[in-house]
Amino acid sequence: MSIKTDKTFRIVEWVANIVLFILISFIFYISIPVKTTSTIFIPQGSVNNIITQLSKRGYGLGTIDKYILVILGKPQSGWINIGETHLNRIDFLHKLVTAKAKMVNITLIPGETTIIFFQEISKQLNLDIDKLQKYMDEFSSYREAGIYANTYYVPFGIKERHLIRFLVSQTDRKYREFSYKVYGRYNKKKWNRILTIASIVQKEAANAKEMPIVSSVIYNRLRKKMPLQMDGSLNYGKFSHVKVTSERIKNDKTPFNTYRHKGVPPYPVSSVSFSAIKAAIKPVTTNYLYFVKNSKGTHNFSRSFIQHRKNIKNSKF
Repeated sequence: MSIKTDKTFRIVEWVANIVLFILISFIFYISIPVKTTSTIFIPQGSVNNIITQLSKRGYGLGTIDKYILVILGKPQSGWINIGETHLNRIDFLHKLVTAKAKMVNITLIPGETTIIFFQEISKQLNLDIDKLQKYMDEFSSYREAGIYANTYYVPFGIKERHLIRFLVSQTDRKYREFSYKVYGRYNKKKWNRILTIASIVQKEAANAKEMPIVSSVIYNRLRKKMPLQMDGSLNYGKFSHVKVTSERIKNDKTPFNTYRHKGVPPYPVSSVSFSAIKAAIKPVTTNYLYFVKNSKGTHNFSRSFIQHRKNIKNSKF
């Protein structure tokens, strides 16, 4: 072997050893365990900013990790669900890129008021209740029932503005679909009245089966220009779960007091379900003007006040 060949061989061997050393070091590096939480917040910005912010939180990421992420792809910002809490470095970086956003579900129960709903989700999602109301006033066409009673899945860490915009847009789409199926158009003023009647039906009816009957009582009384005299209309806002007493009926001077004021309130008293909306649009045909709760928890309906008095007497339990 010539001197030149021997020198070349040593250089190749040296380079190979360097490459092997780097490869072994890299394999060792990416296999280092990373301890994390099952969910992690990814800040907005470049890959370099993400690495910097995560490093400040104790993840010990550096330049090599930045280049690996550039190859794997940019992580989405916001809260993501890592799942596992003990991963090696390459699996952790891969999770940053492929993990889905952490989702949480929030439920607005039919008949619940917006203010009570906001109190609940402000605690659940750590949100500012005043901001929730501010954006509700800004985005919704309805002072109440502007969010349809349903279960919604939203990203964990969502801000007040984005949450309310999402809920209101979902609701408007559903209301528009309902209205177009029935009326062929979507008139918000008319729909507000439908929602208002539906909200009283929602509060008063014992179940979905009763809703069209309760709705018929409302329309029958309206046609006769009788006050509705329904307790459910007084369970508005913060009074959602407050028992209606004779004193409350006497002192409440708002248009929601259907004992004092004829007609329906100016806007809904609560959130509504599809069954309540359907009942408000299409009540059954009856001559009923009165109803009272019975011992079974449902209602006895009647056409005359005399029969109504008998039903009240028989319903004592």
